[in-house]
Amino acid sequence: MEAVNLLSSNRYTEKQIGYLFISVLVNSNSELIRLINNAVKNDLASRNPSFMGLALHCIANVGSREMAEAFAADVPRILVAGDTMDSVKQSAALCLLRLYRTSPDLVPMGDWTSRVVHLLNDQHLGVVTAATSLITTLAQKNPEEFKTSVSLAVSRLSRIVTSASTDLQDYTYYFVPAPWLSVKLLRLLQCYPPPEDPAVRGRLTECLETILNKAQEPPKSKKVQHSNAKNAVLFEAISLIIHHDSEPNLLVRACNQLGQFLQHRETNLRYLALESMCTLASSEFSHEAVKTHIETVINALKTERDVSVRQRAVDLLYAMCDRSNAQQIVAEMLSYLETADYSIREEIVLKVAILAEKYAVDYTWYVDTILNLIRIAGDYVSEEVWYRVIQIVINRDDVQGYAAKTVFEALQAPACHENLVKVGGYILGEFGNLIAGDPRSSPLIQFDLLHSKFHLCGAPTRALLLSTYIKFVNLFPEVKTTIQDVLRSDSQLRNADVELQQRAVEYLRLSTVASTDILATVLEEMPPFPERESSILAKLKKKKGPSTVMDLEEAKRERGSDVNGGPEPAPAGASAASTPSPSADLLGLGAAPPVPAGPPPSSGGLLVDVFSDSPSAVAPLAPGSEDNFARFVCKNNGVLFENQLLQIGLKSEFRQNLGRMFIFYGNKTSTQFLHFTPTLICSDDLQASLSLQTKPVDPTVDGGAQVQQAVNIECVSDFAEAPVLNIQFRYGGTFQNVSVKLPITLNKFFQPTEMASQDFFQRWKQLSSPQQEVQSIFRAKHPMDTEITKAKIIGFGSALLEEVDPNPANFVGAGIIHTKTTQIGCLLRLEPNLQAQMYRLTLRTSKESVSQRLCELLSEQF
Repeated sequence: MEAVNLLSSNRYTEKQIGYLFISVLVNSNSELIRLINNAVKNDLASRNPSFMGLALHCIANVGSREMAEAFAADVPRILVAGDTMDSVKQSAALCLLRLYRTSPDLVPMGDWTSRVVHLLNDQHLGVVTAATSLITTLAQKNPEEFKTSVSLAVSRLSRIVTSASTDLQDYTYYFVPAPWLSVKLLRLLQCYPPPEDPAVRGRLTECLETILNKAQEPPKSKKVQHSNAKNAVLFEAISLIIHHDSEPNLLVRACNQLGQFLQHRETNLRYLALESMCTLASSEFSHEAVKTHIETVINALKTERDVSVRQRAVDLLYAMCDRSNAQQIVAEMLSYLETADYSIREEIVLKVAILAEKYAVDYTWYVDTILNLIRIAGDYVSEEVWYRVIQIVINRDDVQGYAAKTVFEALQAPACHENLVKVGGYILGEFGNLIAGDPRSSPLIQFDLLHSKFHLCGAPTRALLLSTYIKFVNLFPEVKTTIQDVLRSDSQLRNADVELQQRAVEYLRLSTVASTDILATVLEEMPPFPERESSILAKLKKKKGPSTVMDLEEAKRERGSDVNGGPEPAPAGASAASTPSPSADLLGLGAAPPVPAGPPPSSGGLLVDVFSDSPSAVAPLAPGSEDNFARFVCKNNGVLFENQLLQIGLKSEFRQNLGRMFIFYGNKTSTQFLHFTPTLICSDDLQASLSLQTKPVDPTVDGGAQVQQAVNIECVSDFAEAPVLNIQFRYGGTFQNVSVKLPITLNKFFQPTEMASQDFFQRWKQLSSPQQEVQSIFRAKHPMDTEITKAKIIGFGSALLEEVDPNPANFVGAGIIHTKTTQIGCLLRLEPNLQAQMYRLTLRTSKESVSQRLCELLSEQF
């Protein structure tokens, strides 16, 4: 009560003590709260800046719901009033931010929101800093209302970045002008896609280039505060470049700048550089630049003292891996595994297993790698990993003999990990006959080798080995009596473990009673496993947690379906339909049968959505959808569509005539979407040429949540249209209907082909009939930059052939379009004319419609 009395004093010191006491000690449901609120109201109305400041600090420090109810309407008024002092504005902005964070529903959006944005132009940098924090938080929830902040933030940032540090005397920290404000402005810009206005975009690019240039300058001070402030701004700028993912030049420069930090003596900088490079590795524009630092990253793995930095190095190696360097990276990870920290071994094992499978050009290498993995870190090899080897060996005839030979040799070691015995038992039970011709691996030797491990293993492995033995009875009749003796022994027939006893009894009876024909039928080879998402990938995602749903795993998803996963193998000899392990499909992607894409059921059906305003009406294409579609012709990942409610992101990979696309639907609001139904719509012509299978998604999308939908794609024959994705849902009682074109274009089924100059021109002459060539001459829509042009041609799907064209300024490419029915060879030539700012694009393919479509798609890119 004494403190409350002090609030009514007119002396600053007494009032300050009263507010301080209340902020620290008063409980938000105290009966004095009404008296306190009264005193606060009087001080806010007093127009004395010192008293107003104390009152605002008290509201923010208590921050209770009662405070928000009492003052949520007053604080915005003070913030935007013309006569409010700068120091009070600053406090009001931070006070409002605090109230919005604790009770967003009580802070009324209104006229003040547009006026708050203009505080970014304020003369007083303290006000701008406080306002930027407030706007960033508000813009994350209501991006559309605060869209105008983008151009203001860019111009304010530009003024800070280009100013001399003396211009911002009070806000310069160790020679860095306004570092806190710069970081906040860069973070605010990350709430939005790249600016559409070319002038704003150009100015922002200029700012980012200046920040990258300043990073290269020699430091103005040796003090750690100087480098911390400078690097804080630099890393936030790099985060913005990565978020926009649209400026190849900036992405490559950011990558090179981070590369310099990889060997910095400061541990935190090395950690941050590795973390940011992981994200850069998933962008088409900077993936190649990241790969140039492979030796440095491998060196960091070997010499780094800090375990968290070593873990980031493993993550980066995983992210930068592709066909060209997979064998080197997998070998390095395997050698690191022998000395790796226990806390990250399981994750490394999963990553090695995924990479070995994903980039296995030669499956014998894959088998060797996984057996090595089991040898080095058997305890960390989860069931998913050894299930996966077996799935792949069973689904690929060309590797079965090699796998049998390799596991047979691996089992010779005196101490084998139990997981190796499982793999050995399964593979020899299925394919031991492929190596039985060699006297060194005769049937009896194979059996003795496996049986010598029997007593060292746990019950599940013994059960699997018993199944292998009965398979041997069928494969090798000459060892039948030896195996029957083992099954007949008391240790089997009277085993305390019911599973083992039942197998022994039944297998013994089966081998005695059944004729050879029946045995051969019951014990025939396991059928190939149906294709499904790799369970190892699912396991890694589960381990990493749900926050990284749209992370690098999808960005670098396996290209193609011949090695995409299946369910786990049942133990050898058990029925092929036995229940897969619960971890068979951690993402539940296989839970529902694929639904063929097509228009929604007609409204004549019984299951009409009673809430929908027009269940089968499809909205016209969203504005800007065509531009976004064009952007995806040369890239596979990114944001396809965004409005204030919904964000649609894509990650896709294609190989030959098959593709897989993951569509991510993000609810940007705090309210649930109900009856959420995305539908893929193809015209009749397109349905004949493109086969799409989608998995259904959950009809409810929680506020702030993201759901994903997988689409399996098969190109049957060449096509010119694109499917339309229509999304219908209810938000806050209103029916929403959005349509966008899905970027599945003919060039996605391009496989690049390397060619020598002589072969290229020979093939070019062969394709010389008029209907095989299409040519387009057009004006450049973007700056004519050689590196960007190269990146686009490679992103388009063709190989970029160096030193083929006699004119070095021209670009030449070659590739093959794969469809289910045919393969169509494609050659392209792009001739830039810098003086006239024009291009001539010539395409020659063996089919006129393909030349026409590829020419249309590619000419739009420049």
